[in-house]
Amino acid sequence: MKISTRGRYGLRAVVDLALYSKSGYTSSGNVAERQGISGKYLEQVFNMLKKAGMVKSIKGARGGYMLACDCETTTVGDVLRVLEGKLSVVESSDHKSSTEDPMGRFLEKHVWSKIDCMINDIVDSVTLEDLVREYKRMMEKSSLIYYI
Repeated sequence: MKISTRGRYGLRAVVDLALYSKSGYTSSGNVAERQGISGKYLEQVFNMLKKAGMVKSIKGARGGYMLACDCETTTVGDVLRVLEGKLSVVESSDHKSSTEDPMGRFLEKHVWSKIDCMINDIVDSVTLEDLVREYKRMMEKSSLIYYI
């Protein structure tokens, strides 16, 4: 499984909104500039997130985007599933019956589904609030200046 640019940029944009839109709407241009993402591409990503109810927007000079979801309960998995679909290392082989492909069924049960569970467990255990907190902590550490 490889997360596409849509998933990677979308997660960056959502975390950016969690950091910078607490007091109001943030323009997509500001998010694009901070994150180094094409503005047009970011608009497409925001549209997907808006349809899923994760962000809301207002048009106009004072408009922009802000989160419509709760940072404390929304997980990385929630965001990635909106943008990527099902998180799985292999595509399901629904087209073959279990009697036609016993090895495929065996590997699905003993390998692929276990990997999928581990991936989902990880992305579902990290909330947007966790990321915001860790990002702020990282930025505080990097901004410390030591004088001798």
